[in-house]
Amino acid sequence: MSIIGNSSLMPRAFSGGLGVWSRTNGTPGSPTRAGQANAAIVPADEDFGGCLEILKTQEPTSLRYVGRTPIRPGTYLRISTRVKAIAGNMPRVRIAAWAGNAAGTNVAAAVQIGPEVTLTSYGQVVEVSAVVGTGQRSGVDMPWGRNATYGHFGLDLLGANSGSVRVENLVIEDVTAAFLPQMLDWVDVRDYGAVGDGVTDDRAAFVAADNAANGGHIVVPEGSYRIASTLAIRAPIRFRGTLVMPRAARLALHSSFDFPTVCRCLRR
Repeated sequence: MSIIGNSSLMPRAFSGGLGVWSRTNGTPGSPTRAGQANAAIVPADEDFGGCLEILKTQEPTSLRYVGRTPIRPGTYLRISTRVKAIAGNMPRVRIAAWAGNAAGTNVAAAVQIGPEVTLTSYGQVVEVSAVVGTGQRSGVDMPWGRNATYGHFGLDLLGANSGSVRVENLVIEDVTAAFLPQMLDWVDVRDYGAVGDGVTDDRAAFVAADNAANGGHIVVPEGSYRIASTLAIRAPIRFRGTLVMPRAARLALHSSFDFPTVCRCLRR
């Protein structure tokens, strides 16, 4: 389920040129940082080596990699960088992204900004990071659900203008193993976009989890999972949460399950 080889995820270093770094959302044709007066490559910073120095001139001042970073169902990525204030006003900094679907359209429902970090002193090196993934799990800052298939990742500078910041090369790591230990032969419906709020139709997430089980088991964590139409599950399944289904819909479980548990978990 995870993306193999972090080298395939890594954005190009700033030293390779700013023509692949957008000053808006990173989509094709978006304006880049190349030739901009408020952005320059620093070849030898004492803390970062090669890095980018950028002057905040608008709210927000954005940076996005124009390359598409893929994200598949069940995958979790950590995006991080280190920054430091050099002069002028000290901004707040956050990892940010543009989430795209298979049709190249923005997935507006996806959380596309990470936690903010406030810079408080000049020269202090501060790490900024966020975890993006398909599931709404503890530790995931930007849950994207099943519809987003790739992202344009980068960062935002927020707050007062006229502050200079240096930014180390962006790092993107596959941290799926931290959320899905490989020794556990379970597929969690949350990793395939299930929300469990009793309102969102989670049927497609259950189907995707069933397809991904591949001989393993499915787990339905605590929550209220709305299933709007008839659902058939082939894999063995364990319920902790509750299914909410209309009376006309049917639930067909083709493999092992605990009948009393199923009876408790099903509401009409």
